[in-house]
Amino acid sequence: MAVPSDLARLGVAEAADRLAAGDCSAVELVEACIAAQEATRDLNAVVADTAERARAAAVHADQRRRCNEARPLEGIPVAVKDIFCTEGVATTACSRILDGFVPEYESTVSARLWDAGAILVGKTNMDEFAMGSSNETSRCGPVRNPWSPAGGPSLVPGGSSGGSAAIVAASAVPAALGTDTGGSIRQPASFCGVVGLKPTYGRCSRWGIIAFASSLDQAGPLTRSVADAALILEHIAGFDPRDSTSADLAVPDLHAALQGNVKGLRVGVPSEYQLDSLPGSISDLWERGIAWFRDAGAELREVSLPHTRYALPAYYIVAPAEASANLARYDGVRFGARSMGTDPDELYTRTRRDGFGEEVRRRIMIGGYVLSEGYYDAYYLRAQQVRTRIAEDFRQAFQNVDVLLTPTTPSSAFAEGAKTDDPLAMYVNDIFTVPASLAGLPAISVPAGLDEDGLPLGLQLIGRAFDEVTLLQAATMLEDAAGTFRPPVAAA
Repeated sequence: MAVPSDLARLGVAEAADRLAAGDCSAVELVEACIAAQEATRDLNAVVADTAERARAAAVHADQRRRCNEARPLEGIPVAVKDIFCTEGVATTACSRILDGFVPEYESTVSARLWDAGAILVGKTNMDEFAMGSSNETSRCGPVRNPWSPAGGPSLVPGGSSGGSAAIVAASAVPAALGTDTGGSIRQPASFCGVVGLKPTYGRCSRWGIIAFASSLDQAGPLTRSVADAALILEHIAGFDPRDSTSADLAVPDLHAALQGNVKGLRVGVPSEYQLDSLPGSISDLWERGIAWFRDAGAELREVSLPHTRYALPAYYIVAPAEASANLARYDGVRFGARSMGTDPDELYTRTRRDGFGEEVRRRIMIGGYVLSEGYYDAYYLRAQQVRTRIAEDFRQAFQNVDVLLTPTTPSSAFAEGAKTDDPLAMYVNDIFTVPASLAGLPAISVPAGLDEDGLPLGLQLIGRAFDEVTLLQAATMLEDAAGTFRPPVAAA
């Protein structure tokens, strides 16, 4: 991986300031990011090249700035996960079954970015239909974590938003969009040493995002700082009448809220997240995070979330059930690529066998099973009841605390192929992120330290529903205390 140029290293806010001051043009900034993406091609983080479109948009951005018509994100390059529909640009969710799909419409979230002046500089690799925790299920091949040691094994970037996390960590773009269903923004953020923010369910519209599990999916930013995450969220959040789950609430001034401090903030530490199997480096980091908050004047309180241990099994019933329903439309007749057969049954069978990868087929079968007659009450209904209990646990906890502090993941990035033959070991990666997803709460992963192998580790903060302001204030303190982390080559 080559060293990116100085312009490509800029964060969102820094780039906006440089553009406003006339220190660089949008054309120069976009060219720097395109060159940085080319230099980091070995990461396999980008699956759709939008360089020509980006160059044209950069020229337009510079013209608007000369006419004093610059918008808040005018000229800022942003990459977008391949699950967001982008008008005129191939969108496949990194699945063979969506080969050749070029949307004639734009997702609400990405449209809001372009309306604010941001520029699309590539669609990023991901686990197929967002199903995976390592970015190894993509039909476009695995993404390489930029923290992979030179000459050593290729490390996974996490998933499913692994391409977005990797390209931001490699300083090839200031920010990228991802989606989080059970931790798909926060887990790769932790593995790649960047900030990953999952907003409250309903804060951002899901319209135009290819659905995995509709009651869990949520869009959010991956950036190199908390302030940049706040800035991007401010421009993608808001009510959308085309999404019935979109919350009709005003979006607060998130960036301005970062000026606050955490003195007197009540920080909860869930006792159920203290696993015997947790590596010492992660336990130590968690203790350091607790100490940082205490030193900053926050009040630390131990809290109990008694149904936490049921979250992972409940998630892997609810999410596959919704996935099996959402993916039923890809049958080669109504939608999706088609494999021919001698009769309709053979056509359907071949289409879905050839079109979906192994992990997607596994989850469709799990989903179909738990929704089938005779098993619905025993599995799906029971899982939804557990989900309600988990949400109630959080509601009770937030009567006594303002945010919760936990590790983001139970390990640092692991080697490619290390867990592909053991789905259960792979699913455990989401053990700390899934509970907040089931409860629909906002959560953020902040890079907070390195393990004994020099790989990044994140700490997670979970907030009350629609209280991203407090969440970001706490995250800013954590970031200030921990410092920033860059892959050795990108930091050179």
